[in-house]
Amino acid sequence: MRFHLHRVRRLICNLQFPLGLMLLFLAGPTFAEEAKPAAPAAAKINYAEHVQPIFREHCYNCHGPDTQKSDLALDNFAALMRGGASGEVIEPGDPDASRLWALVSHTETPEMPPQQPKLADAKLAILKQWIAEGALENSGSIAKIKKKPSMDLQVTAGSGKPTGPVAMPEAGKVVRQPIVYTPRAAAITAIASSPWAPLVAIAGQKQIALYNSDTAALLAVLPFPEGVPQVLKFSRTGALLLAGGGQGGKQGLAAVYDVKTGERVFTVGDELDTVLAADINNDHTLIALGGPRRVVRVYSALDGALQYEIKKHTDWITALEFSPDGVLLATGDRSGGLFVWEADTGREYQNLTGHAGPITDVSWRDDGNVLASSSEDGTVRLWEMQNGSQIKNWQAHGGGTASVEYTHDGRLVSAGRDKQVKMWDGNGGQQRAFEAFADLAMEVAFTHDGARVVAGDWTGEVRMWNAADGKLIAHLPANPPTLEMVASAAAQQAAAAAAAAQQAAKELADTQAVAAARIKEFEAANQAVVAAQATVAKSEAERAAAEKAVPEKTAAAKAAADVAAADKQAAEKAATEQADAAKLVAEKQAAKKAADDALAAAANDENKKRVEQAAAELAAAEKNSPDKQTAAKTAAAKAAASAAAARQAEEVRVAAEKDLPVKAAAAKTAADQLAAAKSAAEKKSAEKAEADKLVAERTAKSQAASAAAQAAQTAAQQAAAEKAAYDQLQQAKQTQTAQASAAQ
Repeated sequence: MRFHLHRVRRLICNLQFPLGLMLLFLAGPTFAEEAKPAAPAAAKINYAEHVQPIFREHCYNCHGPDTQKSDLALDNFAALMRGGASGEVIEPGDPDASRLWALVSHTETPEMPPQQPKLADAKLAILKQWIAEGALENSGSIAKIKKKPSMDLQVTAGSGKPTGPVAMPEAGKVVRQPIVYTPRAAAITAIASSPWAPLVAIAGQKQIALYNSDTAALLAVLPFPEGVPQVLKFSRTGALLLAGGGQGGKQGLAAVYDVKTGERVFTVGDELDTVLAADINNDHTLIALGGPRRVVRVYSALDGALQYEIKKHTDWITALEFSPDGVLLATGDRSGGLFVWEADTGREYQNLTGHAGPITDVSWRDDGNVLASSSEDGTVRLWEMQNGSQIKNWQAHGGGTASVEYTHDGRLVSAGRDKQVKMWDGNGGQQRAFEAFADLAMEVAFTHDGARVVAGDWTGEVRMWNAADGKLIAHLPANPPTLEMVASAAAQQAAAAAAAAQQAAKELADTQAVAAARIKEFEAANQAVVAAQATVAKSEAERAAAEKAVPEKTAAAKAAADVAAADKQAAEKAATEQADAAKLVAEKQAAKKAADDALAAAANDENKKRVEQAAAELAAAEKNSPDKQTAAKTAAAKAAASAAAARQAEEVRVAAEKDLPVKAAAAKTAADQLAAAKSAAEKKSAEKAEADKLVAERTAKSQAASAAAQAAQTAAQQAAAEKAAYDQLQQAKQTQTAQASAAQ
């Protein structure tokens, strides 16, 4: 656990008081309302007739005309209502909030009156009823019961982080209608970020714009009719937003808003000049403010009563902030004065000297041990709280540092006159310088998670960057457009989106028609490829057959020629043999005739034998001659047939040789046609794929355009409904005001 010297000092100071002074640590009265008569009653319980006798009997020894312990006197009404050294003890209209009742009823300690029995029930009933009826002075008095804030401000002290859902503006309870709209925004005077929620508040003219820091969406516009908010601070829980400001030289105050509803819960202060610095403490019990009047005033957040004033500053109060635990209050002024005070009492705790120029901002580290301050001297300085020593300082911005803020993890961010916004580690090491503004950088804040930085400049520009890489995420206008402008722009956007959706649908239909044609062309090209493949197969088979037939037909032609040659030779041989046989017959006929002539000339046995021999030889020759003739004829016929077959085979061979190049050419043509068909099919396939891709793109585009049109239409309807609801609300307020005026 870290040692906090200021906490110890605070405890010691408290222990110096006697028990009687416990009466002074009270909750004070709420804001004074216009006086209104108490309800008629048969008998009014009042101080003079009923209460003072009880005090005289039991309390005057300690709080009477002679002794006023803790500066509390009960012997006269005015003194009683003023209270004691530390505040009021009576809350008119609310006994439970009255410290005096808590002590005399023994619901709190120290029990009063001391060293005496508890007051009788009848006397306690008188005291309780007297307070409840407004604490009347006498029978002719009129009760003045003070109005309390419109929400419960009590919180448990601690880290400030709520246990349940964090506070965010709730739709239907807040409005987004700006109070003032101008084409150009004024200088940014204040920016604040919720400590736990994605919510950023930006000050404008008579208004405060609330943005979602995750989406950059405008969530609400809070009215600040008193003028320009000069300071914005979220409470430690993030449930409240404090705005301080007003009009220079005229008026100033601090207003507290309920973040969820946008309702102004209450206001404190009635300054004669604008408020430049303000804050609410950790448990929502104190509000401090200051400005050109050079006085820090600290009010009760429970009833608006002034708790104390700090008048040590010699110049305008320009910065102040309660420590995270609410124990200390840091304040700075235009002359460079920087002080730390005990928040409960206003006693000076530290005088931090070192700045050579006006103090522009202060920010506490989450543990409350270190205070960061910025100044027009250009520096950021870090101060430890045990001894008030300066532990670090660096020149952050040339020309002056305008704003500084801690984030939960101990990093800092600053803005300055050099138009720069810079992010630092806890030791002052620069981590990033964001893109410079066109003019002086005025205000800066981290988002709740430290992931983004929001800053504004003198021209009214507000930027939101990503802290990790410095990328610009969005612009957050301090003067957002009116609901009428939003509704008109939304209607125009809806019309444009509808037209875009129609155009996208038409483009999609046209593209789908082209894609359908491409599909048919692709299918036809595929069919052509199939047909070409069949032709190629047939042509190739014919070429192969022709190529195979040439040697076969050549061999057959040769064989036929060989047969024809052999048959021709055989026929020629048979013809020769036939001629030889005919010649032999003639020779034998001649030999027989010679033998016959010789026999006729000389009939002797030798001639007779010669005739017989010649006759026998002639008979043999004549017998052989027809066979040779038949054989010759047969051989001639066979030779003729073989020659014809040889000629036919040769013709077939010649035809086969002629057919082969034809078939080869046909096969090549078919192959070329197939290649062309495939190329055409590939082209059509590519065209189809491109068409399909375009259809997919146009489909996505059409769907996106349709969705955008629907979203734009919904947004336009919502904007119109929001404007109508706002107009209706304003009309109802005007009617109510008119009726109230008529009733008066």
